[in-house]
Amino acid sequence: QADLVESGGGSVQAGGSLKLTCAASGYLDRGYCMGWFRQTPGKQREGVATIRSGTSNTYYTDSVKGRFTISQDYAKGTLYLQMNSLKPEDTATYFCAAHFDTLGLFCDTLPRLFDFWGQGTQVTVSS
Repeated sequence: QADLVESGGGSVQAGGSLKLTCAASGYLDRGYCMGWFRQTPGKQREGVATIRSGTSNTYYTDSVKGRFTISQDYAKGTLYLQMNSLKPEDTATYFCAAHFDTLGLFCDTLPRLFDFWGQGTQVTVSS
């Protein structure tokens, strides 16, 4: 499969929106889990959202529920993270990731389960 490549990060004021894109061709078939993770200096990498590829089965960490939406477009080979109502605490480097897992309808957000990672894109939210 192709490498994962994130884009769409940037700087935005609190309350604004950003849409992150991950080029993810090859990881969008059923059998893969895909997710977005974020990390700030001194903190553990945090699972933000996951999606079972080929389905609408998603999982979100509590802090982003109602604000973030994970989705994918098979035709475009793309994973997205729509981020609305951004808060300063959302500031982090965001990574997309994938792993092969045929078990379960939903995907967990444990970083150690994911084998394939992008290089990350920086999101900065100012107050």
